[in-house]
Amino acid sequence: MTSKHSQDGIKPTQSAVDTDQLLADFKALVADAEALIGATADQGGEGIAQIRAQTQDSLAQAKANLADVQDEITAKAKAVAADADAFVHQKPWQSVGIAAGLGLLIGLLISRR
Repeated sequence: MTSKHSQDGIKPTQSAVDTDQLLADFKALVADAEALIGATADQGGEGIAQIRAQTQDSLAQAKANLADVQDEITAKAKAVAADADAFVHQKPWQSVGIAAGLGLLIGLLISRR
């Protein structure tokens, strides 16, 4: 997920919601897999035990990868926030204009419902 600076120095964050949904879905998948492993704990057989062990190893690796992705996303979000803060401090009146325009647009969209 690379993001490029626009002319105003603001990074686009078009996939923030998609990323949050993906992380939530992945967490749910991991939880469901853990529940499945727990439900089959009383099942016997060497083959099932081996598959269960492999699945637990895969889940542990997936959790570690998820934590890394969350850390990376958090770092990127902090960088975007720092860039936005710098923009607001460098161009306060443009920031006020942008905020007013967005407020007007949101107000118009809400009033149409």
